[in-house]
Amino acid sequence: MDLEEIRNPFPSPPSFYTHFTSYNLKLRDLWLERSSGNEQESQHELLSEFTDVPDWPLSSLQPPRVDWILDEGEFTVFGEVWPVKDKIPSLGQLGGTQLYPADPSTDRRPALLSILKSLLVTYSFLTSSLLAPPPTNSAAEIPPKWHRHTEWIAVLSQNILAAANDLRPVQARGNLESMMKRQLELRREETTALHSKCDALEAKLAELRVAAQMVADQTTLVSSKNTSNLNDSGVLQATPINTSIPTTGVSNDDVLRWSEGI
Repeated sequence: MDLEEIRNPFPSPPSFYTHFTSYNLKLRDLWLERSSGNEQESQHELLSEFTDVPDWPLSSLQPPRVDWILDEGEFTVFGEVWPVKDKIPSLGQLGGTQLYPADPSTDRRPALLSILKSLLVTYSFLTSSLLAPPPTNSAAEIPPKWHRHTEWIAVLSQNILAAANDLRPVQARGNLESMMKRQLELRREETTALHSKCDALEAKLAELRVAAQMVADQTTLVSSKNTSNLNDSGVLQATPINTSIPTTGVSNDDVLRWSEGI
């Protein structure tokens, strides 16, 4: 497989993928069983009863040794080398000049403070060198001072950025912790609000029970009064009403005279 095919984002499958058939895998297992792990023995002699033994070695059908990959700590995929365990490489591993301790357990604050001070001082020197007159012909071959200052500023900036990137996991852990604390506080507030609402509902239900009990007591009292007014045959006795009209000293002749006058 050529280099362009290896670096292709969508490469074609390797040419030997057609070798991985069920039949060839059975031949490989039988060959390994008969050779007892000795791959130097000829596969044609060990599998002489088969007429279609391939010419290419059956050992190529063996799966990759994972223990070798773990020992090396990296593997290759499409021409790119990948580590087994993802980790952030240090500035020194990337080929840069590392000015702070590589051990993450070491306090890096003094080193970073020195780098920051060096960056400020170098920037001051850079501004001074830019105000200097241009070099003469005799000093034209000597690199200017501002060039050295810019290179040193680049190195110091790379160290600050690399140190900040090393703190990304700590920052992510802190953000996750604060987010989980906030979620816990919100759930506690919601739980407190639910408990308060439940208490209010229970108090309201208690008031409704008391009111219903009072209505039931009044209904029972009225029913008992009505029951006491029933006679022996179960008919409600009516209270006698006085309908008599009081008589006065008016005669029939007076009424006739009053009607004739009308």
